[in-house]
Amino acid sequence: MINFLTGSTENNLELQKYMLNAYRVLLTRARAGMVICVPVGNPNKNVSGFWEDSTRLPEYYDGTYKYLKSLGIEEI
Repeated sequence: MINFLTGSTENNLELQKYMLNAYRVLLTRARAGMVICVPVGNPNKNVSGFWEDSTRLPEYYDGTYKYLKSLGIEEI
């Protein structure tokens, strides 16, 4: 187990390498197919004026969805 909790620069670089490799592994496993889920943005506010779900604001997701569609990714 690698201990990333200490604050040294060397450990931060090691963590970055570890995360980069983890993403690389995930992407290479997706050769047979992959599903990307882009949730529908929620523009609604509650009666207090706050977002119903601030993690799903349309500006976070709508642009990503349009970009992926422009690449020719099929919607299922």
